[in-house]
Amino acid sequence: MEYEEYIRQGLEGGAPLKIIMSGSVENTDDGNTGVVGVVYATENKALAKLKLQELKEAHPENYYMVYSVPLDMDLTTLGHYPSIEISREDLE
Repeated sequence: MEYEEYIRQGLEGGAPLKIIMSGSVENTDDGNTGVVGVVYATENKALAKLKLQELKEAHPENYYMVYSVPLDMDLTTLGHYPSIEISREDLE
């Protein structure tokens, strides 16, 4: 599946909360460090789409993903919960 299809699924998902996650690799004195975090949360799909575009334009070196997240739920019980993979190769 293509990146844009994943974004569409995240924005169009039925759960009320839309979160945007960012993944990046930062150079440090000890080597590279992978950083993943939630950078935006809203219940407004249009705002999520706009913010995603702003973030991608401001920081094109980062990887962004949107998830549609249910409220009041242990997200680890879902088949796929919000996450971004950073491999060892990304850190070399």
